Amino acid sequence: MVERDIVTHRSARHALAVLRYALGLTFLWAFFDKLLALGYSTGVNSETGAVDRFGPDAWVNGGSPTFGFLNFGVSEDNALHGFFTSIAGTAWADWLFMIGLLGIGLALTLGIGMRLAALTGAVLYLLMWVASMPIENNPVLDDHLIGAITVVVLALTLAGDTWGLGARWGRTDLVRRLPILR
Repeated sequence: MVERDIVTHRSARHALAVLRYALGLTFLWAFFDKLLALGYSTGVNSETGAVDRFGPDAWVNGGSPTFGFLNFGVSEDNALHGFFTSIAGTAWADWLFMIGLLGIGLALTLGIGMRLAALTGAVLYLLMWVASMPIENNPVLDDHLIGAITVVVLALTLAGDTWGLGARWGRTDLVRRLPILR
């Protein structure tokens, strides 16, 4: 089965491909911003607003990609506050987070491994959604939950086939033997 079997309208396939690229590049941007402290989310002094690109907040310079959000971004009203703050800045959490950002970003951008990207992306988004509780603007929905739904829809519609390597990837012997890699 290929994307045309599921999404029959060409414009809809193109829209899904654009959405896939946008989401993939969002994950890749988050990875590189955390890796290098490019000054958009990472490397900005919260008190002064001063930007220190490639500074000590960069993961490559010993900064932690999980410490700030999990330590300061999780509300004390969150039932799992203690859990999230306990893993903030741990090496295993930093590595899993960064591998996840890079892997999901590459998979979505290239259109390969969409099922794994959907699974891991949805888990990552759901964890960030739980960490964001209680949500300020809506009792249930926020951008993390919408992101989780989106990555699943992209995988289910084989959105990696249009303007991506998904169809070619799907024909490989490896993917035929292990369909989860599709």
